[in-house]
Amino acid sequence: MGLPEDRYFSPDPAQKRIAQQLYEGVKALPLICPHGHVDPKMFADPDYSFGTPADLLIIPDHYVYRMLYSQGIPLESLGIPRLDKVAVETDHRRVWQIFAEHFYLFRGTPTGMWLTHELEGVFGVKEKLNGDTAQAVYEQIAECLVSPAFRPRALYERFNIEVLCTTDPATSRLESHRAIRESGWQARILPTFRPDAVINLDTLNWRSHIDALSEASGITVDSYRHFIQALEAQRAHFKSLGATATDHAALTPYTDELSDRDAEQVFARALQNALDPGDAERFTAHMLIQMARMSVEDGLVMQLHVGALRDYNTEGFRRFGPNTGADIPISTDFTHNLRPLLERFGSNPRLTLILFTLDESTYSRELAPLAGYYPALRLGPPWWFHDSFNGLRRYFDQVIETAGLYNTAGFNDDTRAFPSIPARHDLWRRAAADWLAGLTVRSIIDEEDASSMMHSCAYDLAKQAYRLG
Repeated sequence: MGLPEDRYFSPDPAQKRIAQQLYEGVKALPLICPHGHVDPKMFADPDYSFGTPADLLIIPDHYVYRMLYSQGIPLESLGIPRLDKVAVETDHRRVWQIFAEHFYLFRGTPTGMWLTHELEGVFGVKEKLNGDTAQAVYEQIAECLVSPAFRPRALYERFNIEVLCTTDPATSRLESHRAIRESGWQARILPTFRPDAVINLDTLNWRSHIDALSEASGITVDSYRHFIQALEAQRAHFKSLGATATDHAALTPYTDELSDRDAEQVFARALQNALDPGDAERFTAHMLIQMARMSVEDGLVMQLHVGALRDYNTEGFRRFGPNTGADIPISTDFTHNLRPLLERFGSNPRLTLILFTLDESTYSRELAPLAGYYPALRLGPPWWFHDSFNGLRRYFDQVIETAGLYNTAGFNDDTRAFPSIPARHDLWRRAAADWLAGLTVRSIIDEEDASSMMHSCAYDLAKQAYRLG
């Protein structure tokens, strides 16, 4: 197969030369991974095994199986477990065969780019994956996975990762993070505080999450006041184990502050399972402002991901549960919805709020102008459906002219698929190098500035934005 060294670069000779030079200058830099969803358990256990190739690359990756599902392939045939315990395919060689026979579906997609890089760069696969090569490739990967060199800790070091942040529920006691620290292993695996399950009152089984928050914090959450105290206590616990950031997901960026009396009343109705229409939306809007207030006080960077209508396929959700590929973007209004939060904290130097969107139409119309004005704001990289080569290029073209490069937060891989991390960073670095080379050949910037900007894209911006220095 062979990955071309000049992949993703412009065919224009002058631009390609500069792009390759810029990329060469940063390709050996350590990876800063400030936001993602890798399970810390895999690092807590030095002997952790990824299982089979299907366990690693197919069954947990909704980027992979949503594409196969779109072509009529049942998720059951891919070994995706059902909530109702109905039998699914357990022969992982068969699962892999189906995947390989349909690998052509990923041509031209970011998933295809990542997987192709991953197969060759991590597992040494040199031949194209298809139905004919499926079992030989399966054997090669399976042989790798039983080797100590393919344990998560060994790969962390091989990938040259400087720091990796996980995403952990607000109710977590962070046992895995504590075990990593106590093991003496010197890698930086840091938690990130994710309170969605307790803040969003319409979360499935919300009350059980509140009970877990009470247990973890040692504060009985029987009122809004105690809820706030428990969240603050857990944030402090996360900070004690190295956390530098929080992460929040909401359907929209709507923010609006409630009075203490109104917040207490809404929370009381939630505890009684008697919410009024609009309560959940109003409470989330209020709590986003409270999270910003807490970040001003404790210094944790605040991330806000909005715009995903989750679990769109009701029957799929019933069968397979959440986070199984059926999430669809919606249009988003940042300008009006964020204003209450920005009126209070947008100019506060102690707040860093990193914004992510699935609505690209907001890049130049709203996000770039907002980040180009408010000191508290930084723009996160293209997210989810847009972390592709063309998505990255659109982002650079639409954001940088107004916001400037230094009001962005660099790159994060935002993945559960740990072995794909180098491929994702490589794609970002190549896309950034090609974009900067385009500015250089047009004499918008010179090569010295391009080199400095390239280093920032690859390393500095993420480290600074997430306070990981």
